[in-house]
Amino acid sequence: MTLEDLRVFVAVCRAGSLSAVARELSCTQSAVSQRVRRLEREAGVSLLERQPRGVVPTAAGRILCDAAAEGIAGLELAMRRIRELTSGDCGAVRVTTGGTTVRHFMADAIVAFRRRHPRVSLEFRTETSSRGCFDALLSSDLDLAWVTIGGPVRGIEQRPVVELPWVLAVRAEDPLADRARIDVADLTGMPLVRLPPNSTSGGRLDAAFAELGVRAGSNTSVADWDTALLLAELGLGHAVVPAVPGRPTAGAAGPLRTVPIPALPPLSVGWAVRRWDALPPLARAFADAVADSCTRAAAVGR
Repeated sequence: MTLEDLRVFVAVCRAGSLSAVARELSCTQSAVSQRVRRLEREAGVSLLERQPRGVVPTAAGRILCDAAAEGIAGLELAMRRIRELTSGDCGAVRVTTGGTTVRHFMADAIVAFRRRHPRVSLEFRTETSSRGCFDALLSSDLDLAWVTIGGPVRGIEQRPVVELPWVLAVRAEDPLADRARIDVADLTGMPLVRLPPNSTSGGRLDAAFAELGVRAGSNTSVADWDTALLLAELGLGHAVVPAVPGRPTAGAAGPLRTVPIPALPPLSVGWAVRRWDALPPLARAFADAVADSCTRAAAVGR
């Protein structure tokens, strides 16, 4: 087998289609199939199962795909670090995170980092969940992922940076808007804009509600915190969301208020990497800049 065989195989497993990978690589489907068959001959077992709408890896195929993806990402990272060693203070820092994270958590750090490292490129790849960020981190040459900190993930090291208290977002004219705090009893029966149940933050909120005996209703679901805040601002429901930096608080001007819910355990967010001790120096510098910026913002918020 060759490294390119493994690259193609990983791409097929992720795409679920031989033809899609062939189009991406500008080659024939037969050429892609030949690479897969070569791996199957080497392994002595079938690696893909043909289905009406594509292919899926067999049990043996999943084992090979996971190992190959991790190995390829490690090799690409090593080659990048070698290139950066020979080029001085230049190169790129590659980050994956949610669509609104950069604005909320990284804006000041990006400006400061750019001043210190004007020749370094910052590249951001958007994912819709922490799970998507983990998968992207393991399968590519990305350096860092900004995620909601959750349980252990194989091949990933997580490092919390800041804890976000939960707040209730309401319109300014809502009777709850001028409250200093919201008790969990106030949430029972309240129609809430629902965070994605398959997200880490949505799962943490559901678990906290269950532990505290909160039974809130929901007739609206969103994909991210900012959309939940927008719907609350439009009067389409109340939203329980983490208190991200730069958002209005109780007593602030404008159409939206956010009121603390002290009984809910805070949500931890921060960095995820494959290995901290193997992180390129520039990526580490950017991670530290973001952590410092978030720590200062949290202190100001308190």
